[in-house]
Amino acid sequence: MNDHPRYRNPPLVVEVAGEFACFTRPEAKAERVSYEVMTPSAARGVLHAIFWKPEFEYVITKIEVLKPISWFSIRRNEVKTMLSQDWVRRAAADTTVRYDVETDRDQRNAVCLREVSYRIYAQVQLQAHATTSESGYREQFRRRVNKGACFSQPFLGTREFSASFGNPTAAKPIALSKQLGIMLHDIHYDESGESYSWFSAALDHGVLQVPRYGLQLPSSRSAAGRG
Repeated sequence: MNDHPRYRNPPLVVEVAGEFACFTRPEAKAERVSYEVMTPSAARGVLHAIFWKPEFEYVITKIEVLKPISWFSIRRNEVKTMLSQDWVRRAAADTTVRYDVETDRDQRNAVCLREVSYRIYAQVQLQAHATTSESGYREQFRRRVNKGACFSQPFLGTREFSASFGNPTAAKPIALSKQLGIMLHDIHYDESGESYSWFSAALDHGVLQVPRYGLQLPSSRSAAGRG
């Protein structure tokens, strides 16, 4: 179900592609297992890397899958723990505090996507403190896409899987329709940490319709992985 309001302007459209991608399912605790397609939060992250200001936010409305879904597995060395702000403060104050990666290393398997391409559709939603019109931000975004400019390198789920981006082409979505199950919609931040919202995802002839809002479940505030 798509519950987006009627927007005055047509959506911003950008295509992204990459050799590899991994949109990690939060329920996969020990091993990285990707969703079958890009999540809305990952799509928003790509747009933020191209152009972002605190005066507006992107609302993802639709994602088209332009290449067949293909998988591969890789085993990687990762660290078991995540550095905390408290540890960083102690290390800054005491030069004898050290982090030994050799004793904290762990080998983990990742199930990822290969040769991906997506077309992202998004609207610009102004914040109350916006200083420019919606059309102004939209034009700035289009100019950056035309020039291939970005604030940081866009990536597809994890930073080591970088993405290229550009204007939409005539490529058609794949001819695949299926239920994808519950998918991560967005990650929310506040004083108490992170929380997550979800939606029931489905591909309709290669098109993922994204609802305006996700549903926050009782267990959605946790240390789950990002998608």
